[in-house]
Amino acid sequence: MNNLEINKTKYKTILINLGNHSVIAIIALIGIGSATRVMEAGLACPDWPLCYGSFLPASHFNLRVFLEWFHRLDAFLLGILILTEFALSLVWRKNLPSSLPKKYSLLLFLVILQGSLGALTVINMLDSFTVMGHLLIAFLLLITSIFINQNLINKYSKFSNKWWRLLLSIPLFLTLVQSIIGVRLSSTWSAHLCLTFNEKCMILDSHKLFAIPLTFSILTVILVSFFRENLFINNWRYLLTIFLLLISQISLGVLSIKTNLNQPLIIIGHEIVAALLIATLTTLITRISYTNLENSSTKNNLLIGVN
Repeated sequence: MNNLEINKTKYKTILINLGNHSVIAIIALIGIGSATRVMEAGLACPDWPLCYGSFLPASHFNLRVFLEWFHRLDAFLLGILILTEFALSLVWRKNLPSSLPKKYSLLLFLVILQGSLGALTVINMLDSFTVMGHLLIAFLLLITSIFINQNLINKYSKFSNKWWRLLLSIPLFLTLVQSIIGVRLSSTWSAHLCLTFNEKCMILDSHKLFAIPLTFSILTVILVSFFRENLFINNWRYLLTIFLLLISQISLGVLSIKTNLNQPLIIIGHEIVAALLIATLTTLITRISYTNLENSSTKNNLLIGVN
């Protein structure tokens, strides 16, 4: 192996590792954001981007202030991480795929947009549509980060089985929609109004209704894979994961309703499971098909979206 190939491998490995950290950080950010929302801490820091005019408002710390401050800190560190990936893709562009800096620029744009919406949530006093957009961009960040990482991991770019990726896109889309409806539900107090006063139940009913096609689409994906042996054998870990995540998501959703949305950990877990489901489905869509690989030894090198 010559020096050029060694450098290519080294630079790719570094970017893949940074990408893995980005995926984990985004999922953590979604979880912390959920905790901030559930604990009604979104306005605990009255100014932005600082908190009480300070980077570290230790004298004002309580649980709510800490959650909002830590949420902003995590978002800031994630931005630095993605900016680093973008910068390295420019510095090493001669040794990397030519399209990589453009992909990282999209990721950087989404981070900037995410930060802007974060500021607007404070300025607009937690406007429901702003909060929904804030979470949607977080999910798009997660999907894009996994997509870029899988393109780096996959040595061969011969994606096949377009129908399989299209089939997987259905539960991915439904999970995104249901999650956004869930944010609308929590940010407008619709769930409490419905469960307590039987008012404004349309949003809660819509959220529950979307669980039906989502469940059906995931079970369809798993069932179809049984009839295509190569798909099931090569993806059984991911298929088992999405099945277990689906069961967990339904269970947590039912528990949330049964407890009248008064148990923060259940609601936070519900959103984290949604993020993990989106991450796993995205990995299944973007990872390479083994069917047409010229070198089947690459099978062992492909792992889940966070590698």
